[in-house]
Amino acid sequence: MKPPFVIVGAGQAGIKAAETLRQKGYDGDLVMMGEEPFLPYQRPPLSKAYLQGEMDEERLFFRSKAYFDTAAIDLRTNAKVVSIDPAGRCIALSDGSILAYASLLLTTGTRARRIPLRGVDLDGVFSLRTIADVAAIRAALQEAERIVILGGGYVGMEFAAVAAKLGKTVSVIEARPRIMERSVAPEISAYFQTLHRENGVTLLLERSVSHLAGTGHVSAAVLADGTEIPADLVLVAVGAEPVTDLAEAAGLAIDNGISVDAFGRTSAARIYAAGDCTAFPAARYRRTIRLESVQNAIDQAKAVAGTMLGETEPYDPVPWFWSDQYDAKLQIAGLSAGYDDAEIEGDPASGSFGMRYYRAGRLIAVDAINAPRIHMLARRELQSSDATSQTARTPAAATAAE
Repeated sequence: MKPPFVIVGAGQAGIKAAETLRQKGYDGDLVMMGEEPFLPYQRPPLSKAYLQGEMDEERLFFRSKAYFDTAAIDLRTNAKVVSIDPAGRCIALSDGSILAYASLLLTTGTRARRIPLRGVDLDGVFSLRTIADVAAIRAALQEAERIVILGGGYVGMEFAAVAAKLGKTVSVIEARPRIMERSVAPEISAYFQTLHRENGVTLLLERSVSHLAGTGHVSAAVLADGTEIPADLVLVAVGAEPVTDLAEAAGLAIDNGISVDAFGRTSAARIYAAGDCTAFPAARYRRTIRLESVQNAIDQAKAVAGTMLGETEPYDPVPWFWSDQYDAKLQIAGLSAGYDDAEIEGDPASGSFGMRYYRAGRLIAVDAINAPRIHMLARRELQSSDATSQTARTPAAATAAE
């Protein structure tokens, strides 16, 4: 009997790969393994609609249990893989069992980054990554009045918006000069900083935390200068890191993620990877990148499923992302890292505008706030096959920006 295709990781990339394999006609045995006790579910709503109670748990799930039965996908929840044997083409599980595979796909995603901070293990200190995390945070929010968030990235600012809407006293501590600095221009940061301050959020920028204070339960975040910020609940939102433990222990190449080629192949035969955990060569950006986004998880998983079935279509995406904070929707197309010029499209005062990013006169990314048309046009422009000629700035545009 031929061994199955095995997918380790039951998130967005895992479910999309399984669906694609079946849609493309793979009729062999297919096993998917997830460590959590849930059906595969969406993560982006966890810090938004689900946290606010605007989405129930059932709506988080990608597919019903009946789908897995009908599609003959052997979904194993509460299943922890402890090692991979590339030479023997098998995996070992925590229950002591061994499972051989014909092909193995790693879609292990990311986990919340931990920081070596004294007091981080106190009660009342959370990260936000799983359904269980949200359940714990929801329960704590019922009693907590003073919320401190460590980190001014997307998750931190989305949580700040939710907590502020609940009437909590919210403080965000960010070591950099502005929120979301790693991914957006100063104009976009300024818009959201104003929005949060208008909703009562205190932003402590260019400040660092010495430790978290408390006896048993957190009571304050203590800054490096000794200032104490009272806290009943602390969210540590300092980014995510790729889950590469299994791959690394198995000897696979690692480079800020599981290294794969443009087809999703790792350094080991018959082992593939897709989604947030992967570092892959992006031809359009001429460098290796790792993306944490729904778009990447879906599109790369589809491409890699094709590779597993013998297709040879390289994966080279135009990434896109989004963030919901209060009534503002930020949509991003492309990657703005390394831009050397930018221009505003529209009027920021209106609350609906875009920011176009250029490098050497070429468009590389567009941010849009409450401007879905700008976002969609930007995606088409960046995705066009002759993007190099289409996205060059005209002399008029360059003059206007200056």
